Amino acid sequence: MYSYYYDPQNRYYRQNDKLLSDIAKAINAEYSAVQCYQKLAQMAPNSLEKEQIGEISRDEMQHFRLFNQIYMNLTGMEHKPQISEECPDNYKEGLDFSFKDEQEAVDFYLDIADQTADPYIKEVFKRAAADEQNHAVWFLYFINN
Repeated sequence: MYSYYYDPQNRYYRQNDKLLSDIAKAINAEYSAVQCYQKLAQMAPNSLEKEQIGEISRDEMQHFRLFNQIYMNLTGMEHKPQISEECPDNYKEGLDFSFKDEQEAVDFYLDIADQTADPYIKEVFKRAAADEQNHAVWFLYFINN
């Protein structure tokens, strides 16, 4: 099954339902990450960690907005985000959870980029994957300190 959308260059594209489903899943993941990282920033033991987790949260919000925009362009509908995973209440457990989540997001976003021929979508998801890898490094740093 395919969905059609109209882009600004007056071209029609066929997008498969798996791509749409994966983008919706990515929107949910980013929405969940923003909620979690805001919670972790509040629990952070020092200003460095608080500020860096806040920056990571802002990156996730930007991904959320971009993914939503792509979904809207492909479907003509807005995706209503849902929390996909609950963030732990313990700071160290939250860091561990976030590290693993970011690492999984890297592969998932690269898979999404590979599913499409659209250069804009491909670039947005490749950039998001690079950001997620950077976030994972920060969480690993905080885990080890």
